Amino acid sequence: MVGRTHTRLRQALAPIAALALILSGGVLVGQGVWISAKAEIAQVLLARAWTRAQEGETAPTPWPWADTWPVARLSAPSLGQHAIVLAEAGGEALAFGPSHLAATPPPGAAGTSVIAAHRDTHFAFLRDVEIGDEVVLERADGERVLFRITHTEVVHAERSGIQPEGGPARLALVTCWPFGSITPGPERYVVWAEKVETLEVHPLPAQALSSRTHARP
Repeated sequence: MVGRTHTRLRQALAPIAALALILSGGVLVGQGVWISAKAEIAQVLLARAWTRAQEGETAPTPWPWADTWPVARLSAPSLGQHAIVLAEAGGEALAFGPSHLAATPPPGAAGTSVIAAHRDTHFAFLRDVEIGDEVVLERADGERVLFRITHTEVVHAERSGIQPEGGPARLALVTCWPFGSITPGPERYVVWAEKVETLEVHPLPAQALSSRTHARP
């Protein structure tokens, strides 16, 4: 009698368990879709903010509560990769793109400009770069600077040896090491690139010049 009761109980609970599994799977799928959609929306808003920066607006935030804004656009033509570089003004920049370290010279200026990003997202392509590859940096003022990768190295995060000030314009593209690891570690992968030439300068449109008087301080 007891055995029959247990059998009936299992049979009664089976549909409920199946429904719970289906609902759990639906929640996980929904979360994945939301994260993907949020990332795509963020890229659209970042692109619009970058356009506003090119038009002369100072520190155009991509959304009202953002604590960062576009300062440059980085491209690796040989790999078909590009990303908008954000200012290191708060804590959310790295979640949406490469971040320029505020303590280093502006991208394209004299000295070593440090740009960091996550190894599994915006700087995942660094594992595929080769010595001699070109990197193009476009600034908001329209200047496009061509850099060439000279060497790479793995350094300790607290002993990187990067000296920002002095010397010609260089880029230090930094991400965590090793690639593929799911846990953070103390080592960093640095891709060094030196300036080759200034490609061209796009003058700001007249309406952009007048908008400077209304730009954010």
